[in-house]
Amino acid sequence: MAELYYEDIKVEEAFPVLVKDPITRVQLVRYAGASGDFNPLHTVEEVGEKAGTGIIAHGMLIMGMAAQGVTTWIPRKYVTKIDVRFRKMTRPGEVIQVKGKILEKKANNVVVGEVLATNDAGEIKLAGTFEAVLPSRQSA
Repeated sequence: MAELYYEDIKVEEAFPVLVKDPITRVQLVRYAGASGDFNPLHTVEEVGEKAGTGIIAHGMLIMGMAAQGVTTWIPRKYVTKIDVRFRKMTRPGEVIQVKGKILEKKANNVVVGEVLATNDAGEIKLAGTFEAVLPSRQSA
């Protein structure tokens, strides 16, 4: 991957969409084990039915997908902050698409961007912003 420089970034520039595989129950069980979040709402059908939601994905799994989208566009070593808000629950079978664009360029080579995680129906599951400090061509 070629180096990304502050001068090369344009406000309103969109990044390529990251499309994830459909959420699976196996993925939710694996994520529960990896994260330590064993809330049965994520893995046990009866609990989801009783709650009125059905099984739902871990919010932090979706946030991880959003972070993966950001770091696919901008190398992780430059990302200084990611802030998100969860908007809707994600269920098994949904395909998550991570989209983003640059909102602002600030002093000291800081860029601010938007990140969205949506499903195929266009429902926003997560919305947020990120900041990164990029190298400058002038100091390269």
